[in-house]
Amino acid sequence: MTPRQRRTLHAALIQLRPEKRRVERNLARIRQMVSDEADRGTDLAIFPETALSGYFVEGGVVEVARTAGEVAVALGEPPPGAPDLILGTYETGREGTHNAAIYLSPADERWAVVHRHRKLFLPTYGVFQEARYVVPGTVVGAFDTRFGRVGLMICEEMMHSMVPTILALDGAEFLVCLAASPSRDYQPAGGLPGNLERWDVTGRSIAMEHGLPLMVCHLVGSEGGKLFAGGSVAYGSDGRVRGRAELFRADRLEVTLEPGEVRRARTASPLLADLRVAFPHLLAAAGEAMERKEDRHGWPTGDEGAFDHGTAGTGADPSEAPVDIDPSDASVLALDLPLVERALVRFLEEEIRERRGFESVVLGVSGGVDSAVALYLAVKALGPENVHAFFLPYATSSPESREHAELVLDAVGVEGRVISITDGVDAYVQGYEPEISDLRRGNLAARFRAMVLWDQSASLEALPLGTGNKSERLLGYYTWHADDAPPVNPLGDLFKTQVWALARHLGVPAHVREKAPSADLVEGVDDEDELRVGYEVADLILYWLLEGREPKELVEAGFSASDVERVHQLLEGTHWKRRLPTVAMISSSAIGEFYLRPVDY
Repeated sequence: MTPRQRRTLHAALIQLRPEKRRVERNLARIRQMVSDEADRGTDLAIFPETALSGYFVEGGVVEVARTAGEVAVALGEPPPGAPDLILGTYETGREGTHNAAIYLSPADERWAVVHRHRKLFLPTYGVFQEARYVVPGTVVGAFDTRFGRVGLMICEEMMHSMVPTILALDGAEFLVCLAASPSRDYQPAGGLPGNLERWDVTGRSIAMEHGLPLMVCHLVGSEGGKLFAGGSVAYGSDGRVRGRAELFRADRLEVTLEPGEVRRARTASPLLADLRVAFPHLLAAAGEAMERKEDRHGWPTGDEGAFDHGTAGTGADPSEAPVDIDPSDASVLALDLPLVERALVRFLEEEIRERRGFESVVLGVSGGVDSAVALYLAVKALGPENVHAFFLPYATSSPESREHAELVLDAVGVEGRVISITDGVDAYVQGYEPEISDLRRGNLAARFRAMVLWDQSASLEALPLGTGNKSERLLGYYTWHADDAPPVNPLGDLFKTQVWALARHLGVPAHVREKAPSADLVEGVDDEDELRVGYEVADLILYWLLEGREPKELVEAGFSASDVERVHQLLEGTHWKRRLPTVAMISSSAIGEFYLRPVDY
């Protein structure tokens, strides 16, 4: 058929959460979904990146990989009226394992492999480690199907302008991208996580530049705390959003592509035609640019380059301080709180029930804001009847703590239980360590509380829930193997000031969220006494340090030198507390070094 003869295409973006590692189970689910799509009259069913196994499989990638032919056979006989399929999977190839997208079409009572695209750009930074486990592809090109010429991309490829450009020049009539992009950056904006906002900017630009419809199918679900938000989206050839799937839930988005859409868009804005004329010259210029050692301004290409921030303590002019750092501006820590609430509630639903198979949780309520926020979120995710709360006082605990704990429990309808740890702690102290310091006694109490919660977890068959925040974790301000012991924690990536903001949003009682934060381990001592810097200041310093800024820059911008030094010292001196115990490696199968599997594998 010619493009003018083609009929309307009915596509479905099927945003799903695969069962981690369970390739055969995921294929069985997809078989049923394909049958449902056939009944609906769908022409093309699109599934996300790594839909057959989940994305973060680390060293298990070889175990979950299948050849394209094996996938086709495992899908069984196509149902009557079956759509074409695009599936994301780890694929076994001659050179190794690939992150691939497979296009299949029903033919002669079987699935025929029409095309196989292997991901070229393998992100290996931050949370991503793809290049360590899979082999990159080397080919980009559009291909013919019974519904027209298609251009396929996988995740990061869409972020590099050359890939969609090549597909457009190769005659693609519509573009499809399969993605697995963990949600992050929840600053106040348009109701989307920051990563999806960046995808929107890129997707709209690609569609407008090339006059092509673009469909992006996102993975959804929590994988060991990395939360895929979904939000699969379709862009028209004019760059407008034609539809978006739900956030944080499995969903299905119907997309209709009209046969004259591309022609109309390119008539109105003939950018691709202009590109065809200029492309040979651009290609030549790109080759020359790659060969040059210096750019046209004479700047060096190495790290010794042009943007040196100078050195601290040299009497530099304050007007030369970093203009984007303002010690009084806390807006950099602002969050889209309704969206954060949705994400954390969904995280708890998935990690506790769907991934780990528990129906309920246990947690300690201290009367402080962190445990209160964790309690509110757990009740929203699981219901009050499935949240077992314990107040675990020691002899030196403040009476106000119990009052505030009861206030929070009443507000969410959870019946708490009080278990005093005084006798247990004092039996050890009086029998063996009568000269124990306040600090040691406090750490002992914290670990005793953890022991009680773990035992109640076993008794109630409920998962322990953590309540520690990001500020405490970064500053090392917690008892190792006590506060950090629970396996699931909804607050661990929220600064303390962000926990306060979320507490206001959730309606945590003012008495709880406005009092001075304290571990309540030593009588009369609060967090600021021990940290020697308040969270409002510490969180901003931590934010900028984590953004890659140097301590000297923060001092030049106006932060107190003593505050910066203190926070930086605590951050750099407590990396060991944020890691598993250090094990001497003596083999080439050391756990966590060579033998690598994610926590939810």
